[in-house]
Amino acid sequence: MSSLQKQYGLRHLIVSLVSTGAGGWSPSDSDHYQWLQVDFGSRKQISTIATQGRYSSSDWVTQYRMLYSDTGRNWKPYHQDGNIWAFPGNTNSDSVIRHDLQHPVIARYIRIVPLDWNGEGQIGLRIEVYGCPYWADVINFDGHAVLPYRFRNKKMKTLKDVIILKFKTSESEGVIFHGEGQQGDYITLELKKAKLVLNLNLGSNQYGSIYGHTSVMTGSLLDDHHWHSIVIERHGRNINLTLDRHMQHFRTNGEFDYLDLDYEITFGGMPFSGKPSSNSRKNFKGCMESINYNGNNITDLAKRKKLEPSNGGNVSFSCVEPHTVPVFFNATSYLEVLGRLHQDLLSVNFQFRTWNPNGLLLFSNFADGLGNVEIDLTEGKVSVHINVTQVKKNRIDISSGSGLNDGQWHEIRFLAKENFAVLTIDGDEASAVRTTSPLQVKTGEKYFFGGFLTQTNDSDRFLLQLSFQGCMQFIHVDDQLVDLHAVEQGKLGSFANVSIDMCAIIDRCVPNHCEHGGKCSQTWDSFKCTCDGTGYSGATCHNSIYDLSCEAYKHLGKTSNYYWIDPDGSGALGPLKVYCNMTEDKVWSTVYHDLQMQTSVVGNGPEKYSVLQLNYSATMDQISAITSSAEYCEQYISYSCKMSRLLNTPDGNPYTWWVGKANEKHYYWGGSGPGIQKCACGIERNCTDPKYYCNCDADAKQWRKDAGLLSYKEHLPVSQVVVGDIDRSGSESKLTVGPVRCQGDRNYWNAASFITPSSYLHFSTFQGETSADISFYFKTSAPHGVFLENLGNTDFIKLELKSAIDVSFSFDVGNGPVEIIVRSPNPLNDDQWHRVIAERNVKQASLRVDQLPQEIRKAPSEGHTRLELYSQLYVGAAGGQRGFLGCIRSLRMNGVTLDLEERAKVTLGVKPGCSGHCTSYGMYCENGGKCVEKYNGYSCDCSKTAYDGPFCIKGKSLNGSVLPLIHVYCTSPINGSLQIRYNLGGTREPYNIDVDHRNMANGQPHSVNVTRNERDIVLQLDHYPPASYSLPTASDTQFNSPKALFLGKVIETGKIDQDIYQYNTPGFTGCLSRVQFNQIAPLKAALRPTNTSSHVHVQGELVESNCGASPLTIPPMSAATDPWHLDSASADFPYNGQAIGDGVNRNSAIIGGVIAVVIFTILCTLVFLIRYMFRHKGTYHTNEAKGSESAESADAAIMNNDPNFTETIDESKKEWLI
Repeated sequence: MSSLQKQYGLRHLIVSLVSTGAGGWSPSDSDHYQWLQVDFGSRKQISTIATQGRYSSSDWVTQYRMLYSDTGRNWKPYHQDGNIWAFPGNTNSDSVIRHDLQHPVIARYIRIVPLDWNGEGQIGLRIEVYGCPYWADVINFDGHAVLPYRFRNKKMKTLKDVIILKFKTSESEGVIFHGEGQQGDYITLELKKAKLVLNLNLGSNQYGSIYGHTSVMTGSLLDDHHWHSIVIERHGRNINLTLDRHMQHFRTNGEFDYLDLDYEITFGGMPFSGKPSSNSRKNFKGCMESINYNGNNITDLAKRKKLEPSNGGNVSFSCVEPHTVPVFFNATSYLEVLGRLHQDLLSVNFQFRTWNPNGLLLFSNFADGLGNVEIDLTEGKVSVHINVTQVKKNRIDISSGSGLNDGQWHEIRFLAKENFAVLTIDGDEASAVRTTSPLQVKTGEKYFFGGFLTQTNDSDRFLLQLSFQGCMQFIHVDDQLVDLHAVEQGKLGSFANVSIDMCAIIDRCVPNHCEHGGKCSQTWDSFKCTCDGTGYSGATCHNSIYDLSCEAYKHLGKTSNYYWIDPDGSGALGPLKVYCNMTEDKVWSTVYHDLQMQTSVVGNGPEKYSVLQLNYSATMDQISAITSSAEYCEQYISYSCKMSRLLNTPDGNPYTWWVGKANEKHYYWGGSGPGIQKCACGIERNCTDPKYYCNCDADAKQWRKDAGLLSYKEHLPVSQVVVGDIDRSGSESKLTVGPVRCQGDRNYWNAASFITPSSYLHFSTFQGETSADISFYFKTSAPHGVFLENLGNTDFIKLELKSAIDVSFSFDVGNGPVEIIVRSPNPLNDDQWHRVIAERNVKQASLRVDQLPQEIRKAPSEGHTRLELYSQLYVGAAGGQRGFLGCIRSLRMNGVTLDLEERAKVTLGVKPGCSGHCTSYGMYCENGGKCVEKYNGYSCDCSKTAYDGPFCIKGKSLNGSVLPLIHVYCTSPINGSLQIRYNLGGTREPYNIDVDHRNMANGQPHSVNVTRNERDIVLQLDHYPPASYSLPTASDTQFNSPKALFLGKVIETGKIDQDIYQYNTPGFTGCLSRVQFNQIAPLKAALRPTNTSSHVHVQGELVESNCGASPLTIPPMSAATDPWHLDSASADFPYNGQAIGDGVNRNSAIIGGVIAVVIFTILCTLVFLIRYMFRHKGTYHTNEAKGSESAESADAAIMNNDPNFTETIDESKKEWLI
């Protein structure tokens, strides 16, 4: 017994080719044309192959291929991972190398073809093959016969179907089976262009509103005369179609679940019915075995004569093999065939198939030096070039066909004789191309197919030219079929690097690795994905080009607008367009539908109910992805009624209901909740009739309304509303359903903190066999740590921070470990958020960190492609490796977000959530806004600024009378110039700054920024360069006890400076926006009620306006530097205040004057006392805030009364006016 037999036993041993002594197979010549063939005597199911070298020698094979066949002809190479597989062999003569096949092979013959061997020896091999017996009934169809299986009850109505069979054929067209019913149902499986097509219809209606036809295509190159297995499993509308272990799942169109067939289902073709549509389809010609229809063994019934063929043909129970002998060319191949010499007629015809658009098909020299003929494939069409040496026009060119590099068999016929040549493609005589140019033909002796050899001028070496990659068959030269077996045996012609009696063409686009509808194109060695218009990118169209949510767009600095989002990233759901409202702290995502507001509800004829369908701009699955990740969702619903009841009573049958997610009916209304058959007024107990729980249920003859928000997001969106009480006389109703609005994104902020080096989270095994993407954010202060890892037997995948500047992505799919490293110029352990995106597919692997250049590693053209993992997925340390210390957030793998927070709640050493978002995102809070940490994310506190909005970038505007700001104010003389005056005491006259006499009264918005530090003043107007000024040396430097700040007009009870008085009547008329004095924002406090608003006193009418959004038209100023500039999407002023007209309301002025006189008389004594007690250094008096008696200053009084006014004026020597 051999060592192989001892190691693996004899239970499944099929054959053992082992000798004793110096035994084993060793051919006399060690070259690439040697092979070892094994005949098992009958078909066997082969599962394992094991090899050794020749006993006690230097002879062993290091790499080999395996071919298999049923007949000893028409060989097929073993495929694995989409390639012709090369098995690794031995490294010495004694060790046993065993390979378990990825999928079993059923064959009678196998061939072992050595590809490489030990360089110090020669080919030497011992082999054992393991498997099981195999037996199956076979039916041969001649292309005419049809085998019917008739139903016992004449009709068959099925909810479930299981159809199993195997077939092999050399034909590219043919119906495999067909069944139909008189109601329009049908099922047909057929071959079209060597691809498998399943047509199915479970029912349609005559009005066309239900269209049930479904067609699915799969497979390719199925006319290779090798066995292919089919399994069709149907349950209702759900179908699994499996071809050669590749399963495709789909749902049929329409609404019906049952398949209704009449009389019979036929195998091998369609029954003759006289219908042109059915008779135009070709019947199947080839072999089938193991046909099973819903548990009925069709092949056994036919063999026992229980089924009789129809249509006049015959079936037999042994497979008839074709007489074709294909030949396979690679990039270094040629085939030399001998023809008839000195013939006046050149005639060549053959069939070819290829994926390459270019290549040499045929070359031959004419005898007697008359020239040559060359047939090429050029950009998918056939071109013939005839080089003639006897005439001045020494070349004749003709071409025909297009797209002939589609992998299908195509036939070429070329005939040339004196002054005539014709080229015919695929037997289409009507499109044959002819020429009558001067031509003399004398056939040569040799014809080269696929390539040819030319001798160099300076040596005897031969060079291969213009190679063809593909297959040829039915080669005829000078009207004679070439005996390729004779060529193989060296009796006729010659060849190099061709495989005779085998076509090893591979369709690299089946299965299609281009995801999300990407288009696959291929050459002989590779494929390419075109992702245009899919919304995805990458080598296999795997990565979405859109962000996951509105939340993600917000943190890219985007403003409110319509955006495309992809909630599951690289998952199966496509992108959808939503409106992102970013005007609040939380971002709202809105999905719209087509139901108009206040839609009148009318009855549908005799139906008692009216069904209103809502069609959204997204699918239900897409909306569900948004609602499931959102923190909160809502949808407004309103029912206006007149004698049309809504929900009846909590215990009665409702008249109206709505249908939500998963087609569930719901009997509660807006403002209520699940399980409560009430409206909002019933919950709040304020219905117009207290006896009812909905306003409409009172059945009043006046219009009533029940409205509110549906906020149970597991039930949203509303897909349908069914209204019942509409068939009575006088009944009227109107329905409004708002869009779906969702707030927040839980996935975006889903985070975990790893606080010990040994802490980790574990999840189920990552399923990313042929396509995997991983993305997450991390922040850490540690220089190294493992982010995640998943292991298989030998395969693995791992992401790691290898050093403070290096992120590593490593994996092994069976071809050896691969590592990709991205090196950052700056440390990554800076406690800032960094993003990592890693991807691996059959084409390449890539790694990106933040915005650094992406690192890409191409996959080998041949080798393993499937990532096979078995262990759990570990996030953080595992297996004694260096653990990760820090935070990981928004971890997504193949479009699925892992819930780190939930797993962290039950895991030691890991805490849910992560603090410190402001360290990375605080920069987004602009204009002095303060970043505030939150459990999930952050927000911007704009209360101490003159700005508003989620990032403190939206200014507030008003129309009316605005300015002077205490001692700093603008004047408006005749020329509209700007003047700023300071009086801090110490000087007799105020210090004036006149701004170049520019006209500020030009209707344009202007920006003024005044900064003072002691006596130094910096003034910037609009986009002009800042200008510096200095107060006189006699001027004081402190602004003592500021007590009030006036906007628009000074309301003073004492003496007013004459210049101020001049410009104080009628006051400033115009627009003011973004007012800020040091840390005080008075305009914002007036327009946004807060605790500060109690210190704001408004005289007259003050309204908010959008005048601050007016575009600045001064040409030199760019939008980037313009403080007035607002993006159109963020300029959101939903309530535009009524603008105050030019001038002053005279009646208001008179009344104000009377009141002022009265107040002046009453408070005259108090004014003199105040003047006596407080000697001021200014040009006018100010009003004190409450609490000033006990405070050191007016600012202190304000701070004492309002804690929100802390740190308003820290230094009296510094002030800013913006």
